[in-house]
Amino acid sequence: MPEDLIEKKSNFDLTSRSAFSRDEDVFTSRSFAALLAKNIIPYSHKKMADNYVIIKRVFKFQAVLSRITKIERNLLAKYDFNTLEFTTVKQMYEELALLQKWAVSNDETLRKESDEILEIRTKELKYIIATSYASISNEIYKGYLALENYFIEISKYSD
Repeated sequence: MPEDLIEKKSNFDLTSRSAFSRDEDVFTSRSFAALLAKNIIPYSHKKMADNYVIIKRVFKFQAVLSRITKIERNLLAKYDFNTLEFTTVKQMYEELALLQKWAVSNDETLRKESDEILEIRTKELKYIIATSYASISNEIYKGYLALENYFIEISKYSD
């Protein structure tokens, strides 16, 4: 192998920041690109992302929204999902990949619950932003950033 190729290969950084990362985010470009490229983005996801981006631009979530209900929390628990404030970036990527697959499943119940879970996640994200991230007690749990970036990336109304 030529030495210049070995040098280039060793300089390759697996954790390089992607174009949609913020300074404080530590997202890998590979994992997010894989999430978007591997699966077809369901129409319901695009619709919720557009809704989220428009509302964020217009209202900026100034009013504190309600937390999720016990019924919504039980639906998350049914699939062994944590609430958003206790979800890591990796867990959110895995969850979004599952929700994408479920949204195009032949099982109608799974499709319906996939959309419900994404709506719950959107509600949780709005609450976290409206409370200025006060409910996030640990730096490890940044799954809300992955979800927000997913919405921004798939929305036709993002910059």
